[in-house]
Amino acid sequence: MGYIFCNINKSKKIISDAAKILFNTFQEINKSSWPTFNSALLEVKDCIKKPNICIGICENDILIGWIGLRPMYEKTWELHPMVISKEYQNKGYGKILINELEEKAKALGIIGIVLGTDDETNRTSISEYEIDGKNICSEIQNLRNLKRHPFEFYQKCGYKIIGIVPNANGLRKPDIWMWKNLL
Repeated sequence: MGYIFCNINKSKKIISDAAKILFNTFQEINKSSWPTFNSALLEVKDCIKKPNICIGICENDILIGWIGLRPMYEKTWELHPMVISKEYQNKGYGKILINELEEKAKALGIIGIVLGTDDETNRTSISEYEIDGKNICSEIQNLRNLKRHPFEFYQKCGYKIIGIVPNANGLRKPDIWMWKNLL
């Protein structure tokens, strides 16, 4: 892999390219996440604001993906979002971005990263059931990936499931919350 990290805030072109990647990728996953290019562009502009961390990864001077980190708590920040162009997915770039982001976070004294990975399109077993106080723990323990949901990718990167918000995005459209200790 011949890649370099780049600053998303470097130029208007890179900001626009980051928005295109976000918009195009989520059009295939869930069109309501960023329904227009302008909504994706606003997300990128929000992600590059201080004190947030926003890192791009480029190959042959082409932005192929990017990741953001923003304050949530004093010492635990939220990973949001992470996106890799479709043609570069499953080639290790996501893990490379997460590792770089974690190093930058550690350098700032951040000790944990939390993320939410939505299941708005019935890609996990949790979307098959009405979750309540009686079954929430067992459904999390028995979580299955039905259609390439990214929670397994994050698990491979060391993130643990810490809970879910059952109907975060509508009936049986949960948000799976994950966390990693950086210490």
